[in-house]
Amino acid sequence: MITLSDVSFRYDTKYVLKAVNLTIKSGDRIGLIGGNGTGKTTLCHIIMGLIKPESGAVTIFGKPRQTESDFAEIRPRVGFLFQDSDDQLFCPTVLEDVAFGPLNLGKSAEEAKKIVSKTLDDLNLSGFEDRITYKLSGGEKRLVALATVLAMNPEVLILDEPTSGLDDDTTQRLIDILNKSSLTYLLISHDKEFTRKTSSSILTMDGGTIHSES
Repeated sequence: MITLSDVSFRYDTKYVLKAVNLTIKSGDRIGLIGGNGTGKTTLCHIIMGLIKPESGAVTIFGKPRQTESDFAEIRPRVGFLFQDSDDQLFCPTVLEDVAFGPLNLGKSAEEAKKIVSKTLDDLNLSGFEDRITYKLSGGEKRLVALATVLAMNPEVLILDEPTSGLDDDTTQRLIDILNKSSLTYLLISHDKEFTRKTSSSILTMDGGTIHSES
C-alpha cells in the first residue's frame, strides 16, 4: 500500500531521515517508536505529501507520488491523524467537523449525517454532534479528530502520536478502538507500552534510520 525507498530529508544541514526504507502492506499494524526529534512526524508528512523528500521515492497504492495532484488523489484513502488535534478541527461543531470529509467526497447532507452518527457511535461519542469543538477537553478533541479521519472510510491510517495529551482512561479507549479495527495502520509514538498493545510489529527510529525492534 505504501512504500518509501531510500527517502532522505534534512532541515538546513541536519538530516532527520537518511535513506529510509519502509513498506506498509494491507493488514499491517505497524508501530514506529522514537524519541522527540527523530524524524517521525517528518516521515508522516512525507507520506501525506505535505513536504517533499530531498531524495528517494514514495509509492502509494502502486503508483509513484511526486506532485501535489499525485498526493491529492490518495489523501481520501489515507487517513492522517495529526499530532495536534487543533490542526485537524476547524469547524464550530463536532457534527460539522466530522461531516466535512464525507461531504467533500460527494456524500449528500443526509448521507454525511448518517456517517457522522455511526462514526461517533463507534467511538462511544454519541450525542457529541452539537458540542462546540473548541470547548472539548484534550482527550475529547483527540477522539473527535480520529472520528473526522474514520468518517472518510480510509484504507490505511497514519497516526502521529495519537496518545499525546490523553489521560489513562482515554488512552485505554483508544487502545480498544484500534484493537477492534480491521484497518491497516502506521502508528507513530514515543509510548512503548501503548505501541506494544496496538501493533503487530514494531520498528524503531533513531539517527534518521528505521530498524526492527531488538
